[in-house]
Amino acid sequence: QVQLVEFGGGSVQAGGSLTLSCAASGRTFDVGAGMGWFRQAPGKGRDLVAAISWSGSNKYYSGSVKGRFTIFRGSPKSTVTLQMNNLQPEDTAVYYCAAGRTIATTPEKYEYWGQGTQVTVSS
Repeated sequence: QVQLVEFGGGSVQAGGSLTLSCAASGRTFDVGAGMGWFRQAPGKGRDLVAAISWSGSNKYYSGSVKGRFTIFRGSPKSTVTLQMNNLQPEDTAVYYCAAGRTIATTPEKYEYWGQGTQVTVSS
C-alpha cells in the first residue's frame, strides 16, 4: 500500500502563486510509477492538472494551466511538486495528488490518492 500526503494549498489573490507538494510513502514505491495532480471544483468532475513520469522526462499539462503551472520530481523521486503561478479564480478547487503504475491523463488510471488540499483564488 502506498500513502500520499499533500502539502501546500491555501488562499491567494488572482495573479499570485502557490506551491503544492506530494510525498509518497509506504511499501516500496513502484519504479516506473506516474504521478499527477487532479482538481475538482464544486459540482464538477475530477480533471487532470498535470502528470509526470518516473524519470521526469514526460509531462502532461491541461490546456488551461499550460504555461502557468509546472510539475517536477523532487529528491527522492517519490516527491512531486506543482508550482502554480498567475493563479486565477477559475483555478479554485480541491487539488488531489495521485500515483499509478504509469503516467496517465485520466483519474481511473491512478491507484492511489491523497486526501486533497483546497486552493482558493480570489479576484
